[in-house]
Amino acid sequence: MFRRVVVTGIGTITPVGNQLEEFWHNLTSGVSGVGPITRFNTEGYSSKIAAEVKNFNPTDFIDRKEARRMDRFTHYVMAATIMAVEHAGLDVEKINRERTGVILGSGIGGIETLEQQHRVLLERGPGRVSPFFIPMMIANMGAGQVAINYGFYGCNITTTSACASSANAIGDAFKVIQRGQADVMISGGTEAPITPLAVAGFCSMKALSTRNDDPAGACRPFDAGRDGFVIGEGAVVLVLEEMEHALSRGARILAEVTGYGTSCDAYHVTAPDPQGAGAALAMRMALQDAGIDPRAVDYINAHGTSTPLGDKLETLAIKNVFGEHAYRMAVSSTKSMTGHLLGAAGGLEAAVCILAIDRGLIPPTINLTTPDPECDLDYVPNNARRKEVNVAMSNSFGFGGHNVTLVLERFAIERDHRHAS
Repeated sequence: MFRRVVVTGIGTITPVGNQLEEFWHNLTSGVSGVGPITRFNTEGYSSKIAAEVKNFNPTDFIDRKEARRMDRFTHYVMAATIMAVEHAGLDVEKINRERTGVILGSGIGGIETLEQQHRVLLERGPGRVSPFFIPMMIANMGAGQVAINYGFYGCNITTTSACASSANAIGDAFKVIQRGQADVMISGGTEAPITPLAVAGFCSMKALSTRNDDPAGACRPFDAGRDGFVIGEGAVVLVLEEMEHALSRGARILAEVTGYGTSCDAYHVTAPDPQGAGAALAMRMALQDAGIDPRAVDYINAHGTSTPLGDKLETLAIKNVFGEHAYRMAVSSTKSMTGHLLGAAGGLEAAVCILAIDRGLIPPTINLTTPDPECDLDYVPNNARRKEVNVAMSNSFGFGGHNVTLVLERFAIERDHRHAS
């Protein structure tokens, strides 16, 4: 019998808010976090907009000296973890830290440090490259620093599967607890990719929106006028616990993780499978893992990046999996407000599903003014919707053909038996 896994805490550093309540209020109010890039001069760039984290000071959470030895992606995840642990009411001194681990996702890691130190190398020579360059830059250091900060001795892994990274992290952490190898896992993702080189690379791929004169309206998933994604940044962390562990300490349980599916398109380095087959497989695997009938799903937080091909094929995959029920579910893309946090997107969107379940409110897809005829589902256009959500699904897809689906459910001591027939 597998152990049950619940969510007891959430921490957020995002383009629409750096505290959980601010994040949720802005998300459900349809507030866009997108604006002109302020981190560097965008002259010559085709895309000049991004969803930047605002009003964030790492020294509110981290010692100043230590903060100087961390990349921004680590700053974000340290802060999000501190808030998640506090939100969960987790007394670190009272838990078994040998059975507490960390799995975080990051698609790119410390690219800002890489760029800065490369400039130092070219301008000042190899002897002036920082001795902290490597431990600041490597993508696993977010997870490493979190464990060091708390003394968590358990499983410590970083998943890197592009824009599916933090969804893989949460799924893997879920399985670690389910198998009995940990009682508590810190999981989610972090990314800080708004840098000159990273944005230039995405611009060269023609992946980004060029709606520079209308930043707030640039990310428009499922809309006929969509022209690419908007790059974002931030971190979202969940505290996952074995159910009895959470109940024994009187924790408030926000939702239960019940299903995890992961697949590969095995098709192309950036383009999705033309039939959406890999995405559909991940959804079916997650439903099977959760042991539920597809008709039990109330809400899908779509990958929904606002790319012409991606949104159409995700819609096709949803219809292939759910049949007529696809038209009865709510489906929304919160990337319309947060932009695309790349490796941190899956963590953010799993948190959205958890909050939708906990609070009975589904965030909208903003900027959906001219629906694409090939995107014909209920995308909760422009305004949040009050709705009881018992079962939610989060989709995350990444370059390389990586597909991840998570299933989250309303917690009850006795599980409803909505098993697939």
